[in-house]
Formats: sequence, C-alpha cells, structure tokens
Amino acid sequence: MEPITLTTERLLLRTFTAEDTEAVYQSCQDPDIQRWTTVPSPYERQHAVEFTEHMVPDGWSNSTMCTFAVLPRGGGPLMASVAVTLRTFSGTWEIGFWTGKEHRGRGVMAESVAAVSHWAFMRLGATRLEWRAEVGNKGSRAVAEKAGFRIEGELRAALLNKGTLRDVWIGSLLPSDLGLTSAHPYLPSGT
Repeated sequence: MEPITLTTERLLLRTFTAEDTEAVYQSCQDPDIQRWTTVPSPYERQHAVEFTEHMVPDGWSNSTMCTFAVLPRGGGPLMASVAVTLRTFSGTWEIGFWTGKEHRGRGVMAESVAAVSHWAFMRLGATRLEWRAEVGNKGSRAVAEKAGFRIEGELRAALLNKGTLRDVWIGSLLPSDLGLTSAHPYLPSGT
C-alpha cells in the first residue's frame, strides 16, 4: 500500500520520513511516552532512525501497519504519532498512538484517532478497531473514549512492555459506531 495523507479541520496526517527522525527522537525522550508505550527505554537516536526509515515504510509496503505523523494543518512541528496495525486477517486492526508532551490536552489525538479510524473502516475494510493501553494510562483511555471506543474490559498479562507482562484495558470501535456499514453483518449477543 502506498502511504496516504489525511487532513482534519486542524491537522495534517502523513507518513513519517527520514526528515522526522530528530523530532521523533526528541518526542520519545518524554518519560511518559517511554513509560506508557512500548517504545524502547532509554530511547536512543538509532531507535528513531529504525522507526522512520524502516518500520514505518515497511509497514506501509506490506500493508500491515499504517503509521501517520500528526502535524498542524497550516505547518509546524511534529505533534504526535498514530498507527493502525493488522491483528487478524478477519479485519481486526489495533490503533496505537502517542502525543508530544507540549501538545497534550488540546484534542489533537482524539481528532487524529477519529480521522484514522474512519479511514481504516473505509479504506482498509477494517471490521473492528481495537484500542489497548496498560491499566492506569488514563490519558490514552480518555482519548479512546472521546473518539467513540467502547471500553470492553481488562485483559490480564496481555502486554509485554520492557520485559514485563502488564494488564491492559481494551476497547473497540465498530463501523456501525460511526454510522458506517461493514463488509460483514454483525449479530450482537442476545439478538
């Protein structure tokens, strides 16, 4: 798949390039990003190079991970990252994200997640988007809920982060939650 660009009222979402390496490196020095996401810790320059020059382009080329750099629509610095990763060949994708410290609390990530979610249903044919975050990551949960994800529960030992298994919250978003149709009919339990 060729990388694409999405726009929202305030934001430009495009693929990462080698020119973003320094901004990624600087953003991932944030202790909260290192604590709550699976980025390496300590986060070294080589990790940013691997991300921008290999992981992101490889994910797009093999259609298993579509990663977007989030920037102001009118130009400006890197604000965040959001990606959808294929989890099952039945159409389940997982969404993950981080936001630079100075850009939190302004709705940037909820706006980005909403745009990427809509795109994933329309372009990727996703039948379900899952969001997962370590229990206690209240910021990530607030973004997921604001973007319409339904919190489904807690999974024990479902995330290996920095050598330790951790419990996670899990939520989902379905095409019907956004007023979209799915490629497959959905029969909720109890019906």
